[in-house]
Amino acid sequence: MRLSFSTCPNDTFIFHAMLHGKVDTEGLTFDVHPADVEELNRAAFVGEAEATKLSYAAYAHVADKYSILDSGSALGRGNGPLLVAKSAQELTGESRVAIPGKYTTAAFLLRLVFPHLSRLSEALFSDIPQEILQGNVDAGVLIHESRFTYRQQGLHLLADLGREWEKRSGLPIPLGCICIKKDIDGEQRQAFGRVLRRSVDYALQNPDESRTFVKHYARELSDDVIDKHIDMFVNGYTQSLGNEGKRAISALFDLTGMRVTPDFV
Repeated sequence: MRLSFSTCPNDTFIFHAMLHGKVDTEGLTFDVHPADVEELNRAAFVGEAEATKLSYAAYAHVADKYSILDSGSALGRGNGPLLVAKSAQELTGESRVAIPGKYTTAAFLLRLVFPHLSRLSEALFSDIPQEILQGNVDAGVLIHESRFTYRQQGLHLLADLGREWEKRSGLPIPLGCICIKKDIDGEQRQAFGRVLRRSVDYALQNPDESRTFVKHYARELSDDVIDKHIDMFVNGYTQSLGNEGKRAISALFDLTGMRVTPDFV
C-alpha cells in the first residue's frame, strides 16, 4: 500500500510501530512517501496515495475519493495554528501574510478569523519565521514545530487561530486526518484502520522507541520541542475520533460552504 504522511513528529511518532514490525500489520506492507502536508494535500487531489495524511480543510475537496480513518487524526484543544509577526501590530487588507499552504486547515482558519486578509503567500511551514524576520511578509501562520520556537526567534503572537475556533464553535479544532481511498477493497481498508490504531496505541505506550525515527524527519531536533509537539498533537482523539471529534469535523466542513459528507472507516 502506498502510504504518505507528513514529516512532523506527531505523524512519524504514530506510524513508527507499524513501519518497524512492532505491531501486527495483518499482512499489509507499505511503500512510504513522507512529505510536507501541503504537498500531500495536492497529491491527494490527483489520487496518488492509497492512504495519506490530509489537512481537514483539504479533505473537503476529495471527500468523494477518500474516507477518514477513526485513528491518526491531529485534533484537539489548545493546539491550533498561530498568527505571528515581528511586533504587536494590527493587520490591514494590505498586510502580507505567509501561509503553510493554500489547502491547509491553518489557511482556512486564517480566512475564517481574518477575512480581510487577502494578500496571502504560500511558504514551507518551516520557512515562515524567516520570511517574517527578513521582511518578505508582515506576518505568518505557524504550524508544527515552528509554533514552539517562534518566541526564541523574536516573533510576537498576534492571534491563536485554534482558540478563536474553540470560542466560536465550542469544539476541538480538526487539523489533520489520515485517509484511505474508497476504491480499495473493504477488508483491506478495515485492516489498515486496525493496524493504524495498534500503531498509535503502541506509540503512546512506548513513547521512547520511535525517537530515532522521529528525529530523522524532524525540523527541530530538540528533545524538548519534539516532546511538546507529540504531547500536544497526539491524544485521545488520535486514538479514536469519538462523537465529539466527528461533530468538530462536521462543523468545520459546514463552514467551507461545500456540501461535504465525511465518510469514516
